[in-house]
Amino acid sequence: MSEPEEGPGAGEAMSAAEPKLRPMTWDDLPAVHALDQELFPDAAWTVEMLRGELADQPRTRHYVVAERDGEVVGYAGLAAAGGQADVQTIGVRADLRGAGLGAALLAELLAEAERRDCGEVFLEVRADNDPARRLYERFGFARVGLRKRYYQPSGTDAIVMRRPRGRRAVGFGRGEQ
Repeated sequence: MSEPEEGPGAGEAMSAAEPKLRPMTWDDLPAVHALDQELFPDAAWTVEMLRGELADQPRTRHYVVAERDGEVVGYAGLAAAGGQADVQTIGVRADLRGAGLGAALLAELLAEAERRDCGEVFLEVRADNDPARRLYERFGFARVGLRKRYYQPSGTDAIVMRRPRGRRAVGFGRGEQ
């Protein structure tokens, strides 16, 4: 599900009034689920799936939300075990895309992968989501495979991407990894 969008302002520093990142809590699940349904209507996670992911935090999971004025406006999650990590999901409210929030969420996940001593990070991205793919490439991810008809019910392919440890982001003024 990891599909942040980018736009003209992607990578620019967010102002002090912009969303702040913090760990996801049980109380966030209704808001995260509602946002997930809005962003990914054909592939939204169920509340039970989200609950299962959060139950494994911090052992093998790291989930964060972006909050502005008490409202969840973005979220991201990482699974990490055995020296590898997987970006599970990234979502940013549509009206806030292009302001660097997706990049900030991704940077937080990559920092957590480093803290957990993961040698590489993987993700899947919809083949038709060019803005997200470009964002991932700027963070050092490279295509390593293709999963045909991965996203259902649309049958859209998933591009599998990998970022080895130590790869640095390019083209960002803040949050570079």
